Amino acid sequence: MVDTDFLTHTLKNGIRIIHKNTDSPVAHLGVIINAGSRDEKKNEHGLAHFIEHSVFKGTKKRRSFHVLSRIEGVGGELNAYTTKEETVLYSTFLNEYYDRAADLLGDILLNSVYPEKELEREKEVIFEEINSYKDSPSELIFDEFEEIVFEGHSIARNILGTRKNLKKFNRDSIHKFIENNYHTDQMVISSVGNCDFNELVKLLERSFGDLAAKERNPSRKKFENYIPEKKSVVKDTYQSHCIVGNIAYDIQHPKRIVMVLLNNILGGPAMNSRLNLALRERRGMAYNVESGYTAYSDTGLFNVYFGTDKENLEKALSLVHKEFKLLRDTKLGAIQLSKAKKQLIGQIAISTESHEDLMLAIGKSYLLFNKVDPLRIVFNKIEAITTEDLLEVANFSLGEKQMSTLVYY
Repeated sequence: MVDTDFLTHTLKNGIRIIHKNTDSPVAHLGVIINAGSRDEKKNEHGLAHFIEHSVFKGTKKRRSFHVLSRIEGVGGELNAYTTKEETVLYSTFLNEYYDRAADLLGDILLNSVYPEKELEREKEVIFEEINSYKDSPSELIFDEFEEIVFEGHSIARNILGTRKNLKKFNRDSIHKFIENNYHTDQMVISSVGNCDFNELVKLLERSFGDLAAKERNPSRKKFENYIPEKKSVVKDTYQSHCIVGNIAYDIQHPKRIVMVLLNNILGGPAMNSRLNLALRERRGMAYNVESGYTAYSDTGLFNVYFGTDKENLEKALSLVHKEFKLLRDTKLGAIQLSKAKKQLIGQIAISTESHEDLMLAIGKSYLLFNKVDPLRIVFNKIEAITTEDLLEVANFSLGEKQMSTLVYY
């Protein structure tokens, strides 16, 4: 298929390919798999992330050192990450090494052997990763907040897992999870670089075509029955850390783009966000205050995080709720709305300048929607948002009685 912005193709086994051509000497290639920590059974908690770590530990034709050196030895980078719903393997390299990158990513996905000795060593690495999170309350609080909001559901569990579970994992555990969750119709290979598309398809057919076709049977249990909760935890910290939030729209919801704009107005990355002005600029109460919106396949999460001196905690929290109320009760003026739209449009446009981020973004969009909207379409959707849309979404997502709160003090 040919598009003015992207080129796409589907391999015989169902793996989809999307490519964006650039004139940069640097290319990015990634495999996005629609399987993450929420797809684990209770006794598999942490397994998706463990696989992401272990996939580089050797294949049928390469030892661990050779896997790591294959791309990095020519100045490139090899990386991976796990989320609640995705596992991603990706590489950055000079355009002339497209064949090397495709071969390597295919090799580690199809032919990793997961040597038990290497697995035991990697468990120690993840134990240290878990310890580093426990030493960072500003990061740990986000995981614990999701455990509160999504209590009793697989999406609640943190990605890293537990020491107890990790100790049990072995090669058989890995193969079983991959067999149950890595489906070819739920994989996208995403590419951004200077490469003839027909040649790229041939490379990827050679590297990934031997993977047997396998389609997913619907298996994810939908999250339902959210109950707001407030919790305080005593921590030996200099600051109080607070997170407050609510469930939000899923990734397919027609109001999702409105939620993105609302979140950006409230606590996006710009210094002129409402929360940054209220807590930091006007009162000096917080060094870091931010809001976030994550859209999952069947639900979503909105939250606000800030850290402040313990004596300022209640005042800061009341200011956050004051901003919520203003957005629930007061329509934005035409000039305010126009500025907010321009700000979000500019941020999105600038983000596409990072070709690595672009590769990951178009891959995820193609995975979930089987299409990627060109920027002009995205911008038109933002421009179409009305003050009434924002008010409706604010009243759905920012209601005080629907908020859960977690405080470390």
